[in-house]
Amino acid sequence: MTSEARSLARAPRIHVAADFIVGGDVVLPEGPARHVARVLRLGEGAPLVLFDGRGREARAVLVEASRKRVVARIEAVEAGRGESPLAVHLGQAISKGDRMDYAIQKAVELGVAAITPLYTEHGDVRLRGEREAKKHAHWQAVAASACEQCGRATVPPVHPPVSLADWLAGRGEALRLVLHPGTGGALARAEIPASAALLIGPEGGLSDAEVEAALAGGFAPLSLGPRILRTETAPVVALSLLQHRFGDL
Repeated sequence: MTSEARSLARAPRIHVAADFIVGGDVVLPEGPARHVARVLRLGEGAPLVLFDGRGREARAVLVEASRKRVVARIEAVEAGRGESPLAVHLGQAISKGDRMDYAIQKAVELGVAAITPLYTEHGDVRLRGEREAKKHAHWQAVAASACEQCGRATVPPVHPPVSLADWLAGRGEALRLVLHPGTGGALARAEIPASAALLIGPEGGLSDAEVEAALAGGFAPLSLGPRILRTETAPVVALSLLQHRFGDL
């Protein structure tokens, strides 16, 4: 590996929703600018990798790094890497605080294509109005940050929270799975799908009626073994199995 390649490999990856034009300049938004200039303390000439969240990545170099403004000049643009051939839509029951952040972060690292936070019968989180909007924006930022870390150039959408019934009504993926203890065999029997939906219940589990609604909607029950996993751990294990069986792990 050349010194230039090593330098680029160590370069910070920054999400910037901008058009990348070779030779053009990109003014970093306040958050990324503060991180680059004040946290990382990078100066002019430092390499960066920018990605637009829609699948494009740019090699760039800082041409201005002051407390007031941080500007990167685009040197090359290419298609991003790191997307799984299996498009998984995760329906994740909303949990409190850091547990939901963890579930979203790890799901993005494991290649999920979309995430929808769900209100469920046994879930103990109910968001309304401005509080819901702020939490939704926070979760989308968690997804973008996870992409910076794991090398993805496409930020998967975190959809606004909906009821489980509404989410089930919109599902048309080729493979649909609901985590349900004491069941198994769904992955072994499945053919390779182009898309999948994965339903994870809350800490208290899905109600019998919710499980029945999922099964009626074409979902197959999936067990992750004899131990009961926490709601933020379950998507990590389930997505790892899906990616190993049908994706790119």
